[in-house]
Amino acid sequence: MNFVKKNNSRNGKNNQRPSRPFNRNRNNQAESTLDPTLFIKKAAPINETKYVSTRTISDLPINDRIKNNLIAKGYVRPTEIQDRTLESILASNDLLGIAQTGTGKTGAFLIPIVNKLLGTQPANQVLVVVPTRELAVQVEQEFHTIVKGLNMRSHCFIGGTSVGRDISLTRQPVHFVIGTPGRLTDLAKQGALRMSNFNTLILDEFDRLLDMGFMRDIQFLVKAMNNRKQTILFSATEEKSQRDLIRELLRQPVEVRTSNGKTTGDHIDQEIVRVGPGESKMGVLLKMVKDTAFQKVIVFADTKRGVKTVTQGLHQSGVRVDEIHGNKSQNYRLKALNDFKSGKIKVLVATDVAARGLDISEVTHVINYQQPRDFDSYIHRIGRTGRAGKGGKAFTFVN
Repeated sequence: MNFVKKNNSRNGKNNQRPSRPFNRNRNNQAESTLDPTLFIKKAAPINETKYVSTRTISDLPINDRIKNNLIAKGYVRPTEIQDRTLESILASNDLLGIAQTGTGKTGAFLIPIVNKLLGTQPANQVLVVVPTRELAVQVEQEFHTIVKGLNMRSHCFIGGTSVGRDISLTRQPVHFVIGTPGRLTDLAKQGALRMSNFNTLILDEFDRLLDMGFMRDIQFLVKAMNNRKQTILFSATEEKSQRDLIRELLRQPVEVRTSNGKTTGDHIDQEIVRVGPGESKMGVLLKMVKDTAFQKVIVFADTKRGVKTVTQGLHQSGVRVDEIHGNKSQNYRLKALNDFKSGKIKVLVATDVAARGLDISEVTHVINYQQPRDFDSYIHRIGRTGRAGKGGKAFTFVN
């Protein structure tokens, strides 16, 4: 096993994207052709000035019952993105918010919208669209803590669950509907979810939602929301190529940026692990994750089969491990995530389904057992560590 730390020839290559992200092997599987030196970078010192709001939760212009719920959660002051967007959302302005992962973006849109809806009857007023099932569940969990005792309800509609059950649930109006684009579109096209009822649209992780994979569904949902009065977009990153789409969605928006909208991984130590001829890749991985410094580890593989193979290898060697990928049921995925968050398991093996939209604190290491197919995937994978401005470590296997 050889950890490679030195890199004297990169000259900032970490910010470049090669024009040919991957080739095909003889099994017609995508293979990364990224230059391995892209995966080597020493973490830059974090010199950001910590934002401290001049007001406490008790000072915020929101209902006292919401304040009490936030204080019960241990919140003392709003984060920067919450502090700077609160009044604009309360005033029903359209808003574009850019802030680093782990800085409270979910609370930034939930708190003021919940405040606006206090005392109203449930009528499917707010639609929150997110790119992944796991993020949808996290948003709904946050919603429940904010509205405790306030007689407000929500539905969560995501893939991997019963469509029939979801159709039944749509007959029960709620204040918030939270979901993934595919399932929401299915329900709307079947006439079960009446889009004209919604007056507020929130796109969380909008950069991902506006990419080619979700664009048609988003366009369908937006067009069907003919009573839309307020639109709110939040993300950690911002793509220049999406500016025209954003302008179509927002009307005279307030823009709040607490970061530059670029994800670089500069705060993460990045190294490669060379596996020599005849050396066991699984053996190298085992030696790494059994090191006591590797306390909470996400291992990425490109395929579902690869995830299963890695998981079995680690499990057979006594490592507390589980896996998530697209073939796993939603209940299984949520249990695996909760076990990982609580420390019941040490290693979570995943496809890129876990590279975005998961808020898991204190991940000490990310290991790319297989190289990512493109640089964007790499940046989002390693971004699972070093959350909320903290440092982290990422390793990428190279043959």
